[in-house]
Amino acid sequence: MQIGYKLSAEAFGPEEIIRQAIRAEQVGFDFVEMSDHYHPWLDVQGHSSFAWTVLGAVAARTRTVGLVTGVTCPTTRYHPAIIAQAAATLALVSGGRFTLGVGAGERLNEHVVGLGFPSVRGRHERLREALEIINLLWSGGYHSYEGKHLQLEDARVFDLPETLPLIAVAASGPASAKIAGELGTALFAVEPQAEIVEHYRQAGGDGPRYAEVNLAWATDEQQAVQAALTSSRWAVTGWKVMSELPNPVNFDAASKWVDEDDIRRQFTVGPDPEAHVRAVQGYVDAGYDRLVLLNAGPDPDGFLDFFERDLADRIRSLRPSGSAA
Repeated sequence: MQIGYKLSAEAFGPEEIIRQAIRAEQVGFDFVEMSDHYHPWLDVQGHSSFAWTVLGAVAARTRTVGLVTGVTCPTTRYHPAIIAQAAATLALVSGGRFTLGVGAGERLNEHVVGLGFPSVRGRHERLREALEIINLLWSGGYHSYEGKHLQLEDARVFDLPETLPLIAVAASGPASAKIAGELGTALFAVEPQAEIVEHYRQAGGDGPRYAEVNLAWATDEQQAVQAALTSSRWAVTGWKVMSELPNPVNFDAASKWVDEDDIRRQFTVGPDPEAHVRAVQGYVDAGYDRLVLLNAGPDPDGFLDFFERDLADRIRSLRPSGSAA
């Protein structure tokens, strides 16, 4: 098992993100995962720096911690040829520590380039073509590609690492899990659903399984709830909403009626390590082995200290329920 720390690019500026990544390495996290957004979810969050610049700076200022995009959409705001080049470069400058997390995207980030945002089926078709292009370019040499949605003309990525990065494909159901199993080398999810892992494996996937675990740490439980309600209530709206709304103001309106009880259902909250460990156990039981802790609490440094002191050993000792120790 590996444990990751979520770098919340929507909640902090780039200098602070770099600082938190360095601290995450110091307290024993195996990797950091950074979202790749153009907009924050809510205006109150106030940030959304360019992930590739920040991760390059993190790579230069750390030595052991892994780097993951969580996740990049390689179909609209970016062309997959650019992501193939960017990911290969980041793998090289990080000494092989990079994992490319990819997904079908959200309207929030992709509509900004004026190309519209397709249906779920269209997004899956584009993601499949993008992964075919990335894998083609990573095979070396010049390549062209003529897809239904995406094209590539006589392109080559010159600087390729000896060992290619993992491609962790985000999945929320059978169709996307099938793409992950067929064209990716790892899985990425945000819910403890064993069915997603099973669909991934049925499609031939046998790589690491990444998942985000929502929690909100503070020394006071009510303080943790309030922090998550203020900055992270968008997460309660569900993926069908999260993928479709175009701007932070829309997420503010959609989450206006989210209350404290909704937050308590979506996040584990407060200072009790056992509560957070129980939440992580659900993901372990579902078959995930790369667990990303997303802290929506008000004190990042307090949480990092809490992880080192009270969480790290407990989580590393977890095994699927009922398995032999």
